[in-house]
Amino acid sequence: MTEAIYLEVSEKAEAAKKAGRRVSVSGMLKLLGVSRSGYQAWLHHIPSNTEKRREAVKSKIKDIYENSRQNYGAPKITVELRKTGEVISERTVGTYMHQMGIRAQWSKPWTITTKDSDFSTELQNILDEQFNPDRPNAVWCSDITYIWTIDGFVYLTSIMDLFSRKIIAWTLSETLEVSCVIDTINKAKARRNIDQPLIIHSDRGSQYVAKEYIKATEHMKRSYSKKAFPWDNRLIFEYLEAFYNTKRIHSHCDYMSPDEFERVYERTHTEAELLAG
Repeated sequence: MTEAIYLEVSEKAEAAKKAGRRVSVSGMLKLLGVSRSGYQAWLHHIPSNTEKRREAVKSKIKDIYENSRQNYGAPKITVELRKTGEVISERTVGTYMHQMGIRAQWSKPWTITTKDSDFSTELQNILDEQFNPDRPNAVWCSDITYIWTIDGFVYLTSIMDLFSRKIIAWTLSETLEVSCVIDTINKAKARRNIDQPLIIHSDRGSQYVAKEYIKATEHMKRSYSKKAFPWDNRLIFEYLEAFYNTKRIHSHCDYMSPDEFERVYERTHTEAELLAG
């Protein structure tokens, strides 16, 4: 149906409704170019098992999509469907999503809020793009970004454990003071075991080269890059604590959430120690 015909049908139906008249089925069928026999066949059509399954799968896709805050695309939705026992290809999921008019909604990943320090050339990139450590608390990444609110914007300082991509500490503030970075680092140190060597990676902003930062990270290896570490800006507490860390599956984590990925590591590591003992 073209847009013009759709509008004409809608206008005629609305006019008939306001006038208290019944809509002429014959007139509408003629306008739409549909035969009465075709219309009757459509009315009495019984969906096949294939059609019923297709609609059931689409309903599941819609639920998974909405539960992911409209964040998941076909690959992750396919993984979630298979967890429920569905045998389906990623291509089919993509086709259904296209038919339903839905797709992953990507927000602007990050906004750089810091400037390189005056002696940034002296800082080393120890991490050197090695983004897959073999244990938790081997590499932390810190970043500062800003979040728009009704009353303006606030700054978010976060620390991510690169092993599981889990946000392990975060702080909101109205300024870019180095104290906000220190508060976040102290939260992370209080929550995690850092007895083994730890690299902390950040951009080269002034907050990350300040003497207070150097003192707070004196038992860590400091690594620096020119680009801020990317992650999604959303409703802060709900997104980080109620979704990102606990529910959002990540390809890096074998399509598990960061929390689940760390639990699997701890369980496997403990079992290995028991067998070795």
